[in-house]
Amino acid sequence: MTRPRSWWPDAAFVAAFVLITVLLARGHLFGLDAAVADWSDAHRPPVAYWTARVLNSLGQGGWLLMPVAGLLVALLAWRRRSIRPLLVFLGATLLTYLSLGPMKILFQRAAPRFEGPDRTALFNPAAVGQAGMSYPSGHVANAVIWYVVIAFGLTGLIGALGRRVTLALRVLPPAIVFGTTTYLSWHWITDSIAGLFLGLVLARLLARVPWETLPLPGPVARFERPFTPSVR
Repeated sequence: MTRPRSWWPDAAFVAAFVLITVLLARGHLFGLDAAVADWSDAHRPPVAYWTARVLNSLGQGGWLLMPVAGLLVALLAWRRRSIRPLLVFLGATLLTYLSLGPMKILFQRAAPRFEGPDRTALFNPAAVGQAGMSYPSGHVANAVIWYVVIAFGLTGLIGALGRRVTLALRVLPPAIVFGTTTYLSWHWITDSIAGLFLGLVLARLLARVPWETLPLPGPVARFERPFTPSVR
């Protein structure tokens, strides 16, 4: 996907995120969340558990996705003699940290492992610490936005990946993380759905920024080589 031309998908993703949040805040969808979590807990043999846990690493932003993406854009910046690839990485970092963290604190929802009162509710004062950082799913949102940056870095380093490879890189990891996060009961299914919509919004915002024409400080700009990123 090249730079988005229409804002309608963005508006639809935002509306879907808001709708899910409002429904949860009013006490809806809790039955769905509990039913999926209970089924997962009752159908999780050791082999399936460890397989899902390993695959879920595809959505680990802090120790996997950010270092991999950072290495790729750093290599691209060195090859192109341009700081602009690093700006893409910085933009993704700011978008995730300024949205996911505050939202998790604001909505204060317990994860399925929480055993206290109102375990499925938003704005639950009994859910504190890590148990209250479930909504929206950061794993899923990270898997959406950081694989955009990874695809960007790979494209710049080795050339066009091909439509099918790019699509697989953009779709498969978020889908796997969505399924495994929910199956492991690390997040309610509505957490994962909300994280998916939020990640799509952030990824499209990242792709809209004109990284190749952003003004740079004079000393940096004098040493810049022309660079046209291909955020897909």
